[in-house]
Amino acid sequence: MTPAPDLPEGVVRHTFDGRERLATRGEPVYGEPTDGDLRLWDAGRSKLGAMLTTGMDTGLVGGETVLYLGAASGTTVSHVADFAGPTYAVEFAARPVRDLLPVAEARPNLVPLLKDARAPETYAHVVEPVDVVVQDVATRGQARVAEINRQFLRDDGRLLAVVKARSEDVTATPEDVFDAFLDDLTGYEVLETARLDPHHEDHLAVVARPARSE
Repeated sequence: MTPAPDLPEGVVRHTFDGRERLATRGEPVYGEPTDGDLRLWDAGRSKLGAMLTTGMDTGLVGGETVLYLGAASGTTVSHVADFAGPTYAVEFAARPVRDLLPVAEARPNLVPLLKDARAPETYAHVVEPVDVVVQDVATRGQARVAEINRQFLRDDGRLLAVVKARSEDVTATPEDVFDAFLDDLTGYEVLETARLDPHHEDHLAVVARPARSE
């Protein structure tokens, strides 16, 4: 059996309520359980947390520069900012961004951007080259979002994407949606995929890196 990859530096396993769970060190965001400076990273609320919990090899080691697409109100991106370096958090809806602002106030490395991940030209002047793109967007054309944001990713970087089948097409089977996403992901080499059930139903997690030209 292949041993599970190490967790990124700054992410630990800790016992909350008798169960070993993921945790990071930082200011609480939504009333999550804490123990000292540790705060629970709930895999049921976070797709990236579920990827780490299930043992996917995300390539994260801690300290990376991150572009997070689909930050919403900041549940997951707050944990990312707890262990990463500069973290650009893109969210297109104004209401969640209002909740994201106080999360960023407690984390100087977290940069909230009220922008649409489908229009990267609107934040290209702000975002520096990044080591990791985390994509968690609920929209059609999720493969295209990954493709057009590849411009920010270093050659040895990683795309950590979560494909939401129901956001893409409610009439197709999740398997067909996932196959179509992978077929359309032409700018990347896919390293690993995994379903996130039971943490997140009908979601596929994808680890990929920029495709290398011959």
